Amino acid sequence: MHPLDSPGLWAETAPPAPQTERFSGAHEADIAIVGAGFTGLAAALEAAGAGARVVVLEAAEIGAGGSGRNVGLVNAGLWLMPEVLEKRLARHTPDSPLPALLAQAPAAVWALIERHGIDCEARPVGTLHCAPDRAGLDALSERAMQWRARGVPVALLDAAQTRARTGSDAFRGALFDPRAGTIQPLGYVRGLAQAALTAGAQIFTRAPVTDARQSGGIWELTTPGGTLRAPRVIWATNAYAQGPAEEPAKALAVLPYFNFATNPLPEALREGILPGGEGAWDSAKILTSFRLDAAGRFIIGSVGALGAADRGAHTAWAARQMARLYPQLKGQAFAHEWFGRIGTTPDALPRLWQPGPGAFGFMGYNGRGIGPGTVLGQILARVALGQEAALPALQAAEPDRLRQPRSLFIRTGAALWHLADRRR
Repeated sequence: MHPLDSPGLWAETAPPAPQTERFSGAHEADIAIVGAGFTGLAAALEAAGAGARVVVLEAAEIGAGGSGRNVGLVNAGLWLMPEVLEKRLARHTPDSPLPALLAQAPAAVWALIERHGIDCEARPVGTLHCAPDRAGLDALSERAMQWRARGVPVALLDAAQTRARTGSDAFRGALFDPRAGTIQPLGYVRGLAQAALTAGAQIFTRAPVTDARQSGGIWELTTPGGTLRAPRVIWATNAYAQGPAEEPAKALAVLPYFNFATNPLPEALREGILPGGEGAWDSAKILTSFRLDAAGRFIIGSVGALGAADRGAHTAWAARQMARLYPQLKGQAFAHEWFGRIGTTPDALPRLWQPGPGAFGFMGYNGRGIGPGTVLGQILARVALGQEAALPALQAAEPDRLRQPRSLFIRTGAALWHLADRRR
């Protein structure tokens, strides 16, 4: 693993992870869960809270994958326009309940944080989707119209209102979504883990699943330290899949995403930057995300990895972009840098993997892991418990023959874009 391919800042500022056990010997459970990220731990908490014997197997550490590395924007829905999402899901199931569930995903996150007292710098104060140009503003206007038609009180802001909300002159307008907000993502996932443990689940880290076989209605999962037998298995590994989940994860192209963060800004510099505490991102093809954390660190991110070949281009671009957005931050050094993998699909919809009876999971959140990951984890648990009859009808996770070219194009294209983007 690349030394920067880690939770970065979040690992330094999150509350400590709960203590976990070493997996060894033979174990049994009602529900086995593979992966200790948003989806797996939301499922574990839901199932353990209902009285099921739950065992979670994590290949590395809690939140070591995408759940502990992202920007921390808690958004509603998927990247798609609401109307497009509904039409695409209708191909699989007419009148699918999934769009409504995803639309309210932030509410599910805020409810879990409040109910379990999760310490994760939660700020349910909304997000700002910003338009740097006319095309972006037109797209946001359409998105606002579609959300309002569905009863969601989003607000389309003009340039002056956006300047007041962001503290930046860089945008023509923005879409404010009051449902959304920000969290410290690793703090959230560690909090979910503690809540699941309190509810009675067991969580084992450094326990990669190397094999999964079913016989007589029982799945047997093999790890280097022992075996776990359960009639139901929830797979929640997404873009960090290993072992038996590695092949279906080939349905995903990898979109790398990096973040840089300053040290806590002096009050004189911080004043006026996102004064309402919203998280923000723009509508550019190669987007920019930006926010402050609870200590006043400025965090900026975009598409790209931080490998030997592309780290320099992204570092220089992030410094220029920070100064373009907020000239007062010109020359501020970055104290933290990290990146992770986002699993993407050609149609921007998650994929459903069902390796056999009683085993299932979702993958491919296309950059919306916090809200949808939480809600879909709860759905997986309810299906495993028999509380819901069927999983949402989504396309099966089948290998995408173009995933490697798409992944390479995304990474290379982002590096070239950031290298060439030298606007002052």
